[in-house]
Amino acid sequence: MNAVPVSRRARPAKAPLSRELVIETGLRILDTEGLAALTMRRVAQELDTGAASLYVYVANRGDLMTGMLDHVLATVPAPVGGNWRARLTTLVEATIEELGRHEGLATIAFGRIAVTGHALGLIEQVLALLREGGLDPATAAWAVDLIQLHIAAEAAERAAAVPGHEAVITRRLTELSAEQYPTVAALRHELLAGDGAERARWALRAMLNGILATPVGAR
Repeated sequence: MNAVPVSRRARPAKAPLSRELVIETGLRILDTEGLAALTMRRVAQELDTGAASLYVYVANRGDLMTGMLDHVLATVPAPVGGNWRARLTTLVEATIEELGRHEGLATIAFGRIAVTGHALGLIEQVLALLREGGLDPATAAWAVDLIQLHIAAEAAERAAAVPGHEAVITRRLTELSAEQYPTVAALRHELLAGDGAERARWALRAMLNGILATPVGAR
């Protein structure tokens, strides 16, 4: 007896495609399968459609990742309470924390300023806090570059962290030749002190102190 054919119309209706759906799907693939698996074809497969259909909503993989970056930045809460330094530190640490959860996402922030809605919202918050701290317009504008690089670098490092890597670094520095690298060997304990978050906070404090001490145009 022949099987009764099943109409395609009997299948559950698919969610209509949208830029938001494509971006959310790409982020899910990134987090579960890794950066190498994130392709337009793989996203299309997950959405049960053809890759060509996605280009109505995202121009290419780079545009997809930019959208994913903006999507993640939307989850960073605005800081409340404390002076401008405390709120800026909270904002920076929260941004690093969110971006650091997603492999490769922070790297697209290197070398360019994102002009998507939530990326601009982050710049708006940082600028406002720096101005509240008394920085002149030029210094505040230039300081944003440094702070964004700090966020991107720290988030990229956290996202790319390999289990056991710190133990390898510790062993390598412990076994280091003091004759070949005398200063490194002498400061090995200091080089290994503190965790990533503690070092990141220290770097931000040092950066802000330098920015405050050296306004644009100072010699």
